[in-house]
Amino acid sequence: MARRKRAARPNKRFTPKMQRKLAMLFMGIGLAFITLIVRLIVINQRDGASYSRIVLNQQQYNSRTVDFKRGDILDRNGTVLATSQLVYDVILDPKSLLEHQEKVDPTIAFLKEMAEVEPETVKAVLSTSPNSQYKVIKKGLTYDQAKEFEKAYNDEKGHPNLEGLRLEERYQRTYPYDTLACDVIGFASGDNRGCCGLEASYNKTLNGINGRTFGYAGNEISDYMVSKDPVDGSSIVTTLDVNLQSIVEKHIKSFNSLLETEGEDGKKAGSLNTAVIIMNPNNGEILAEASYPTFNLNKPDDLSAFYTEEQLKEMDDEQKNQFMNQLWNNFCVSGTYEPGSTFKPFTVAAGLESGAVKGDETYECLGALQVDEHLIHCHNRGGHGTLNVEEAVAQSCNVSLMHMAEAIGPEYFSKYQHIFGFGEYTNIDLPGEGDTSGLLYAAKDMKASDLATNSFGQNFNVTMTQMTAGFASLINGGNYYRPHVVKEIRDSNDNLRESTEQMVEKKTVSKATSDKIREYTEAVVEYGTGTNAQIEGYSIGGKTGTAEKLPRGKGNYIISFIGYAPIDNPQVLIYVLIDEPNVGSQENSALVTGLAHDIMEEAFPYLNIEKSDS
Repeated sequence: MARRKRAARPNKRFTPKMQRKLAMLFMGIGLAFITLIVRLIVINQRDGASYSRIVLNQQQYNSRTVDFKRGDILDRNGTVLATSQLVYDVILDPKSLLEHQEKVDPTIAFLKEMAEVEPETVKAVLSTSPNSQYKVIKKGLTYDQAKEFEKAYNDEKGHPNLEGLRLEERYQRTYPYDTLACDVIGFASGDNRGCCGLEASYNKTLNGINGRTFGYAGNEISDYMVSKDPVDGSSIVTTLDVNLQSIVEKHIKSFNSLLETEGEDGKKAGSLNTAVIIMNPNNGEILAEASYPTFNLNKPDDLSAFYTEEQLKEMDDEQKNQFMNQLWNNFCVSGTYEPGSTFKPFTVAAGLESGAVKGDETYECLGALQVDEHLIHCHNRGGHGTLNVEEAVAQSCNVSLMHMAEAIGPEYFSKYQHIFGFGEYTNIDLPGEGDTSGLLYAAKDMKASDLATNSFGQNFNVTMTQMTAGFASLINGGNYYRPHVVKEIRDSNDNLRESTEQMVEKKTVSKATSDKIREYTEAVVEYGTGTNAQIEGYSIGGKTGTAEKLPRGKGNYIISFIGYAPIDNPQVLIYVLIDEPNVGSQENSALVTGLAHDIMEEAFPYLNIEKSDS
């Protein structure tokens, strides 16, 4: 049988002709790509911005500030005096809501139910701002309120047909103790601007830097958002002690409550002002500082505690602002006044330092002293008789002090006024320090009568801060420290940024003079004008002061007491001042020594002040 021949296979070789065709095809495709790329480059360079705007206009641009948290203000033990808490504002988008008319009434009802927003309020916003996409319709929801609001808003079954609402976070400044240390702490406005006190003087430290989120979002292309985190502000740790501050303010309030009276023209306050400073005399730290009347830091412009509703209606904005500025003023720092006899230890110290007073002198007081054409009286018109230096201080004899000042002379007297810090700023870290330079005599301008009245604290002005800092140097061995209320600054992560390490700024008197001043001021409390300040178990030194206010003869006085304990090793200094107490005889120093006694009696055990051995 003959074998069948196989069919010939086709020739599958990649012929040169085919290779040329394929090469031409690739060249054509490559040329097309190159042409397309070149075209895109040209379009991008010529019309790229225009096309970008077209695309971006089809999306929604979002830009939102992310608030920083303002730093806290703490007492020396870490107790929060001022902080910023997250609250939530309800934002309404009127334009979006009005585009869905069927959702208007349910949304209005929801706002009434969940945020207590009256329907009339919402309708007014929709009427006046129909094209707005951002209206704050309710402020200050708490975290719990916001959580319930958001849960209900997202509940389609419980609250269907809602539109145009969202929550927005912000920080709100709050003060847990309301009125406590209000003059020192101060308050901040809604835009994080400190208005007085530490909030003002440390405004930049407490403030941080806002963050921001911005970019475009839409359905056509992927969302593009950029976020920059905020930088929170630093916190300040003060020298204040909340418990001690509470003790001081409790007694100030009690004292003024006892003196308040009702009259035909309304309530008469217990005093025009009552102020107290408690300081550590060995480093200038202010442990407590308060004045009366106080105000609520959470509602600083609320005057309902001082005026009736009818009175407030009759007051214009200028009158209200004037009262609020006085109310927010820190008298301990800003108030200027004649110190009266609390200045006498300074005169004695100047005499000892200059050598004009040796300490063994005696003086004859007949109740007044003729100085040039002026007859200047002692507070004891009948006269004290013969007194030594200690007795002159203890009995607060004006005549004896005038004799000492005469021996010192204008040049040295003026020199030591400045050494003690009078007529100069203390540079305390609080705003609004009073200027007393204009009322201080230069030696060349000081007449004999000026020198005489200055010797017992009249005819020149001081501040409480000046007096406290200067007196501390008299009793601590002669070391002058700058008074201050901030101890540390810490960043938002609680890392220490800055610490206040107080160095001696200057020497005012020698240790020997300081020892003498403590001896003399001990006599004041032991048997002199300050016996009401005695507290069993404690050795206390101090000095009373009574200054008649200008114009003279009107019966208006400032009474004060500056004291410390213990005598041999002063650990605490207290200065108490009452401006025009609401009593018949304002010059009664028993009022101020009594208030000082009550404060010290509770404060000393709390501060663990050493008791005397006797």
